[in-house]
Amino acid sequence: MAKPQFTCSVVVRPLAEQTQPDAGQYAFAYTVTIQNSGDVAAQLVARHWIITDADGHTEEVRGLAVVGHQPLLKPGELFEYTSWTRIGTSNGTMRGTFFCMTEDARPFEAPIPEFGLTVASTLH
Repeated sequence: MAKPQFTCSVVVRPLAEQTQPDAGQYAFAYTVTIQNSGDVAAQLVARHWIITDADGHTEEVRGLAVVGHQPLLKPGELFEYTSWTRIGTSNGTMRGTFFCMTEDARPFEAPIPEFGLTVASTLH
């Protein structure tokens, strides 16, 4: 039986223009690359993010699509998008799951490994 699989990678950059340390707001852009690394076409349907700041405050974000898209990817195809988030400390983490569906309506999940949200000036 054909195996559905999406592989995800993320690149993060601080958004200095959206960051207000005095107000406890630190913004980060993240660019996600999703590759269909399986052998059947499949569609990204929904997302679930878990965002945690350095104080342990966690926010969960769930919703349909990513930046308004539900891409259908053939084997080997990529989809890339950029979004952003804001946390209350200068560093934290994000991780998540994409909920996907094959063309013949078999659901599967694509994990997004945990990645860091860090303002470079806070590293020692």
